[in-house]
Amino acid sequence: MVFRKNLMGLDELLTEHYKEQSKLIENEARKQAKARKCYMKAIHSVEEMSEWGLCVFGEQKTTPPLSFPELGNWSILQSFMNNELNSLVGLTKEQGCTFLEGLLKNGWLLKLIFKCGCVEKSLATWTFFLMLYSSKEELRSSACEFWCAILSSKIQVGMRPIEIDWYPSYPELKSALETYGFLFNFSSNISAENSSGCKGPPQNIITWIKFTAVYCQVRCNKQSILLTSDCQELAEVILCLFLDRRLQGLSVLMRNCMQSIISSFTEEEWINSYSRIAKSIASRVPTDLNCLRAVQCISGVDPRTKHLKSVVAFEILVNCFENKVHDDIGILTLLTSINVKEKACDFFKMYIYLVLAENWLRYDEMFSDKPVICEMWGVFLRNCSCQISSSDLRPHASKVRNKAAFLLQGIGNS
Repeated sequence: MVFRKNLMGLDELLTEHYKEQSKLIENEARKQAKARKCYMKAIHSVEEMSEWGLCVFGEQKTTPPLSFPELGNWSILQSFMNNELNSLVGLTKEQGCTFLEGLLKNGWLLKLIFKCGCVEKSLATWTFFLMLYSSKEELRSSACEFWCAILSSKIQVGMRPIEIDWYPSYPELKSALETYGFLFNFSSNISAENSSGCKGPPQNIITWIKFTAVYCQVRCNKQSILLTSDCQELAEVILCLFLDRRLQGLSVLMRNCMQSIISSFTEEEWINSYSRIAKSIASRVPTDLNCLRAVQCISGVDPRTKHLKSVVAFEILVNCFENKVHDDIGILTLLTSINVKEKACDFFKMYIYLVLAENWLRYDEMFSDKPVICEMWGVFLRNCSCQISSSDLRPHASKVRNKAAFLLQGIGNS
């Protein structure tokens, strides 16, 4: 009996022991599950928190007055007021501006100009300032159409070219941007998330972009007064506009404008300009998703656009490494030396490097003629695709691995 009691006591103790062990195992499993959930949540938040977007517009300035008393001296308006038919209309010099606004909006002003073949300075300045500063959508749109039409007459085959007594200079275009609040020296620290205090540009930015595109097309025919340095800065401005998320709806307009600017350079001007444009852009954009956005927005199939895309990506890479190296072999040496197995490896930066290097080399016409560079690029891609495990849960590790594997496959196929 004593033996049976002792045996039962041992059974109870053993049962109690296993219950305690089960509780410990369950608690440990819950802790691990909670820790894993927190880790995955942290990874997800890191993966999703980065977003391109900068605030490139600040406080708007007061627009210049749209008063043009000299408009009453326009020859056609004068001849109309001196005509006997005016006795029926009763148009006075003071009413001239309102009368011309009506002609501008319904398209009759443009028809008159094509008929007489000349735009006098007073009319040119009036329509130009309406286009850039008027708060009335119909007026600024009509003024923009007016200018685009008379400028296009200079370059379209079969059209009678309109004689223009006054051409706007780059300072006028730049002054308009400053009035809109454009930050020529914007801070790369002002991201889209922190831009609540930044005001966007007025709607006039649309007509500014449209006009600039046509004005640069005319420059190809040596019909405008834009200097090489002016076009360089215009290219930088348009690329900066791409970085403001509030202007995404204008992407097509901005791409057309960028293409016009690039095409406006002569061959000699372009050789001396693309590097300056690239270095300026690289110095202005932060080395995060914004720099990838800047490279992505240089889109086009012509050799100049591809070359600019390559050079901009390269110059940003140089900035990423704090100007420690300035040549292709130096950049790739640094890239291949990164140990992706290290726990402290920053895969977000690696992803930035990978995409920049891809754009730099893909659009470099001489890439295929550089066997050493091709080999080093392949080594870097193999490091990223083969040395990063598919089960690696570090933030952005899978992005780097998958991107590198895809690019490596492309090299193999070629």
